[in-house]
Amino acid sequence: MKIGVFCSANDNISTEYFRLAEELGKWMGENGHTLVYGGVDSGLMRTIGHAVHNAGGTCIGVVPRIIEQGGRQATCLDVDIPCDNLSDRKDIMLLQSDVLVALPGGIGTLDEVFTVAAAKTIGYHDKRVILYNMDGFWNSAVALLDDLQSRGMIRGDYCTYITAVTSLEELISILNP
Repeated sequence: MKIGVFCSANDNISTEYFRLAEELGKWMGENGHTLVYGGVDSGLMRTIGHAVHNAGGTCIGVVPRIIEQGGRQATCLDVDIPCDNLSDRKDIMLLQSDVLVALPGGIGTLDEVFTVAAAKTIGYHDKRVILYNMDGFWNSAVALLDDLQSRGMIRGDYCTYITAVTSLEELISILNP
């Protein structure tokens, strides 16, 4: 399975996020899954990329040229797909992935999650986004989605395309039904 992962490229975040990202990457690699991600060599991106690679998995990095020019490209990539900008990156990651998982992240990660979810609601694809709710990271986003749902701002049930999980075991049960 090709698992797209959206996540932070920041280094100054909770060490628990790094531990759990490494655990996920190790599971992916050991089980023959391919990582599709932003290909940056910092933060959770570095952690999951190296964990997948070190466990024998394949890493596909969708790397904007500005990242390559800045020397911030991951060193563990098996496949490097250059792109022009963040919009291209999202489109390519969506095309390359069977499912998308969001680890903790900032504005870029939120943009990626909601771009994929919005495209699904219109019918551009049939892929889901799974929020890996490490240490309650996504609680505020889930509360916002629940509020939007209760106000009638979301057609249908958003849980059919955005699902939150709190553990690797729960994530694996969704990925391997």
